[in-house]
Amino acid sequence: MQAAPEGSFTDRIEETLIAVILGVMTLVTFANVIARYVFNSNILWALEGTVFLFGWMVLLGASYAVKKNAHLGVDAVIEILPAPARRVLALISVVVCIAFTFLLLKGAWDYWANFANLPQTTGRWFPTGFEETFRPKGWYEVNDIPFPEWLGFVRDVFNDGDEYEKLPRFIPYAVLPLSMTLILLRFCQAAWAVWCGRQDRIVASHEVEDEIADVRRKEEA
Repeated sequence: MQAAPEGSFTDRIEETLIAVILGVMTLVTFANVIARYVFNSNILWALEGTVFLFGWMVLLGASYAVKKNAHLGVDAVIEILPAPARRVLALISVVVCIAFTFLLLKGAWDYWANFANLPQTTGRWFPTGFEETFRPKGWYEVNDIPFPEWLGFVRDVFNDGDEYEKLPRFIPYAVLPLSMTLILLRFCQAAWAVWCGRQDRIVASHEVEDEIADVRRKEEA
């Protein structure tokens, strides 16, 4: 299977972001362990912060894995089919993935939007427009993470100039529509790659087999 061509610049951005998130999670967790067992103290916001960071890492990582065809898949049946049949099944699969991800994007936007003082979409399954009236919820805060002063400009935009004590919820929740948009984009790219004949499946990773083959080649050399 030949993967769709990817831009190395965007790859580095996504890989760096995911690595930074993982590194920050590790540092915060380690610092909280030290605070607990050495200083008999506690970083109050550490648990909530790592939960949000984990959510960002998983959702952005899921998008990146679609981009790299790195999701695991069972392809025992696909392997025995002729190329035209594999292409048809891949197209059916990617269309289903696009439809499902579109529904996820609608749900993600509708959940996040009011926290950012934006309207939700109308329509039960597919968006038919945006709400004409809605209740802005930009003043909602998370439970423990303190509000960083360098984000002070968001007070006027989302909270009528009132002070935030904790981080507003629309900031960590923004990963929901962002990641769903990225995943939808990557499935559309995969659909185009299948249509153009550059690949014959979308989520079947053989990384372990490739690594074993590399080890065997090194041993033989």
